Amino acid sequence: MNPTITTSDLIEYCYCPRFIYFIYCLCIPQWEEKRFKVLKGREIHKIKAETNKTYLRKKLGVLKKEIEVPLNSEKHHIHGKVDEILTLDDGTMAPMDYKFAEYKEKLFRTHKYQSYVYALLIKENYQKEVNRGFICYARSNYLVKEIEFTRKGFDEVISIVDEILKIIQTGYFPKKTKYASCCIDCCYSNICIK
Repeated sequence: MNPTITTSDLIEYCYCPRFIYFIYCLCIPQWEEKRFKVLKGREIHKIKAETNKTYLRKKLGVLKKEIEVPLNSEKHHIHGKVDEILTLDDGTMAPMDYKFAEYKEKLFRTHKYQSYVYALLIKENYQKEVNRGFICYARSNYLVKEIEFTRKGFDEVISIVDEILKIIQTGYFPKKTKYASCCIDCCYSNICIK
């Protein structure tokens, strides 16, 4: 029986693959609930879920939205809660994800990959085409950026999910991130082999 992973696990893996090892193989939590950005992000999600429930972004072609929808994929062994699932006027669907972040003239890989995971979940559970996703940046005056999904992007995300499952199932110790700046503020820096 394969475990299922969360969309957050994918983000942790992209930050550093060793997060998965420490969390799942050694059962050492990262205590993210004590981090300011995590708490602020959760607060933003709660506010967005409770306000403007009927507001539809007509400029994006939104006909309907569902808020905070938990979804599961048996095929890909992933689960997560989508901030908003949008039904668009072209007959497709799209995920909308809110981030307590500023838009810095580019979409972060972790934000893109999370949107791809939500697209996989929507496709499997709704049996609808999902060709694009949206990310709303709370600290940039709720700026919305669009992601055009590609086959290559879906393949990359599925490959990462497979790698995460391999770490969990076999317990192997992966290479650390190639970005040294990630190690500076890492909650596992005291126990991680450099």
